Order: sequence, then structure tokens, then C-alpha cells
Amino acid sequence: MSTEQENRNNAARGSLRLAPNVEEIEEHKSKLPRQFVNFTFYRARPEWRLLEEAEKLWCKEDFANAIDAFRKDLLIHTYSTVGLRTDTDFMIWRIGYDLEPMQEMTGRLNSTSMAKYIEPMKSYLSMTKRSMFIEKDCPNHGEDHLHVVPGQTDYLFICPHIKTREWYARPQEQRQEMLEEHVRVGSKYRSVKLHTTYSFELDDQEFVVAFETNKPSEFLDLIQELRETKASSFTLRDTPMFTCRQRTLAECLDALG
Repeated sequence: MSTEQENRNNAARGSLRLAPNVEEIEEHKSKLPRQFVNFTFYRARPEWRLLEEAEKLWCKEDFANAIDAFRKDLLIHTYSTVGLRTDTDFMIWRIGYDLEPMQEMTGRLNSTSMAKYIEPMKSYLSMTKRSMFIEKDCPNHGEDHLHVVPGQTDYLFICPHIKTREWYARPQEQRQEMLEEHVRVGSKYRSVKLHTTYSFELDDQEFVVAFETNKPSEFLDLIQELRETKASSFTLRDTPMFTCRQRTLAECLDALG
């Protein structure tokens, strides 16, 4: 065997070692716990803007401390919707392995001094099919193909999604073909990361679809092109659509005025 051929074989073997075995991935997935995912949107009441600055500061600190107390149990990201929608001002994205911390956190927020001046407007609850999200400082996330690190882009676009009954009546092969068309379209927009989580009977929608990107223009072009796919005709509802700008919690609260 020539040296050149041997080098090619070695390179091929090296590539195969880098590519995870499909059966191993599926076995690993089956062992991973699922995660609960929640997006809650809040709006400030008019009374908030009538408060003295000192009282606002106290309310914001109390609210922030309550959220920070649950960061050990939940992945938490915050986004501002000020200037992007009129019905909400900010959103909290929470991810965890149990519902209890989310309920406990919400109860704690309801008891803060700021609770008198904000109200939840929308809340979407869903689950992953496997453990999907990890923390930014997880030492293995750069090599883990089964997980993603959420909150890594400036913009997050969120919408509930419901398919028609006819979609579920179609043969699996037809649905798979249409989904593959979706994937082909999505692969053209590499800057847009899609997260699909599942809500069947956990909430009113069937799915919660979230798109992360630094380029809103590419997200717009992606959605426009997806509207022309076959699967799109089986969408019963995919609104409201929320455009969210990632901000620190302090920035979100300061933007309330």
C-alpha cells in the first residue's frame, strides 16, 4: 500500500472516530431526562411609572433577588420586548428538570413588592423530547452534539404552534417527506437556530417553536420561504409571534420606565 493511500485510510478512520455512532446516540438519548421549558411574558401596569425612583429601585432589587435565588435550579434567560410589542414588556425563559422550582419561583415573584406593578400576559409551557439545554459554562458543551446552549444570540423569536387534524391523519412517510423539505429550507439559513419543544395537553398549543439568531433579516427570509413548503398548509395556528431582544434582567426592568 502506498504512503498516500495509507494516509487517506488513516484520515478516514480519524473522521469515523469523530462521527458519533447512530445507535450510540439513540441509546444515549433514551437515557437522558426530559426538560420543562417555560416562556413567561410580563407587562408593567401604568401605576409603575407613577412611583418614586427610590421605590422603583427597591422593587427591582427585590424582584431580581427572587429570580437569582433560583438560578441554581433553573436555566434562566431574560429578554426585553419594549418597543417590539405593545402587550408585553419583558420575558423570562426558564428551563429545568422539574416543575416544582418553576412554581416555587413564580410564587416567590408573586410575593415581591414589584408584583403589584407587573402582570403576566402570556405563558407557554412545554417539554423537550430529551435533555437538550445546558449551561454556558458546561465544560463539555463544545463537544456534545446532543445539547445546545440557549441564550447565545441577541434575538429570540417565539410562537405557539398547532397542526391541523389532517396532518396527523397523513401517513408517516408523507409527513416525513414534508419535514425533510423543512429541514432543507432551514439549512440555508445557518445563522438561525431552531428549538422545538412539545406541549401536547401540557398547554393549549401542541408545540412551542423558538428561533435564536443575531440576524432578524435571515429569520424573516426563512419564515417567508417556509410558508411556501407543503407542511405549511397543515399549520392551524402559529401566532402570536413574539420578537424578543436579549437583555440582562436589570436592563429589562430599567426599560419599564
